[in-house]
Amino acid sequence: MENASYNPFRVAQSQFDKVAAVLELDEGVKGLLRQPSRELHFTIPVRMDDGSVKVFNGFRVQHNDARGPAKGGIRFHPMETIDTVRALSMWMTWKCSVVDIPLGGAKGGVICDPHHLSLREQEQICRGWIRQTAKLVGPISDVPAPDVMTNSQHMLWMLDEYEVLTGGRYPGFITGKPVGMGGSLGRTEATGFGVVYVLREALKTLGISPDKTTASVQGFGNVAQYAIQLYTRLGGTVVAISCWDQADKVSYTYRKKAGINLDELRAISDKFGGIDQKKAGDLGYERLPGEEWLKQDVDILIPAALENQINNASVQSIAKGVKLIAEGANGPTTPDADEVLKQRGIFVCPDFLANAGGVTCSYFEQVQCNMNFFWEKDDVLTKLDTKMTAAFAAVNDIARRKKLYMRDAAYMIAINRVADAVKQRGWA
Repeated sequence: MENASYNPFRVAQSQFDKVAAVLELDEGVKGLLRQPSRELHFTIPVRMDDGSVKVFNGFRVQHNDARGPAKGGIRFHPMETIDTVRALSMWMTWKCSVVDIPLGGAKGGVICDPHHLSLREQEQICRGWIRQTAKLVGPISDVPAPDVMTNSQHMLWMLDEYEVLTGGRYPGFITGKPVGMGGSLGRTEATGFGVVYVLREALKTLGISPDKTTASVQGFGNVAQYAIQLYTRLGGTVVAISCWDQADKVSYTYRKKAGINLDELRAISDKFGGIDQKKAGDLGYERLPGEEWLKQDVDILIPAALENQINNASVQSIAKGVKLIAEGANGPTTPDADEVLKQRGIFVCPDFLANAGGVTCSYFEQVQCNMNFFWEKDDVLTKLDTKMTAAFAAVNDIARRKKLYMRDAAYMIAINRVADAVKQRGWA
């Protein structure tokens, strides 16, 4: 999650400070928005399958809820840090704001590796997380969701524990639940499809047809897979993907210059998106070092895994032909790398715009739960497309009129909306 030279929260603050200066925010609003409203640090003791007790560290950070209940996922990761969670909570605030949904930003996490935990042990962590946060979260205050290495089953365990503690039924308390248990159709596809809805609109702006483009993708989890699915449906060709190999503890890039086959790679991958090396080789894929995804001679790069992937060192490896980057991951590009991308004229669809499909569909799920009326998948995806297209148009319009980098334009819209809400409430 973090190394000695990279602190995601400092990056998030730096991005905010830059735009806050342009907007000339007063010191009170600036001071409020550049840090979380509240944080909770706690421990979760779990009786392991071998009879021992192991203590896991957990977090919930609420950045801002001026525009509505805080919203944000819960991550399970062995390298989770509080600064990662702080940064992601801030980015969630901007994400909800830029797509104009009435929610604020939050994020949670547990330092653990689900690869090495039984389902019973994972369930105990989920229930323990709720027991520790129950006074802080709820359907009208803070609505969690899945994130890295958490899924619909984890969310359902958390919902059940919350309802046990509160003595009621609150299906809108948490999103990302299984369909049939309050989950929304289309939620699985939402983040990846949202990336491509924005990518599609960016290509229109550049006057490029999707079927004339190639792409390289980092990640092979949910976001990456559905982004690949819709992108190839539009006629694009993905030539390489990079993913983590659990056995070797490194990432590899799998390349097929004629274009990867999503279905065959899905058939040889595990539930965490790891691809079977031997089977991939048998299917004609080249296995390259993990960082090679960034060096491919393609039109489009889609980072769809973790933060800090396009940094001051790696940005120099990007091929000359790359025209567009659609950020499916949170915080994949550092500020110094951004400067290089600007100079090269690469069109960037910033993370909190491009990957906002997930939180938008989570909002749809919350609405459906509160109404107790559920929409068909086509309705969900149509509404999602409308939201993402409108958000891109608003950001692109201000970027063109004011000659701004897309990330700066997106920040201006998002921060302005939250700052207005803060001032109207009389908080600053």
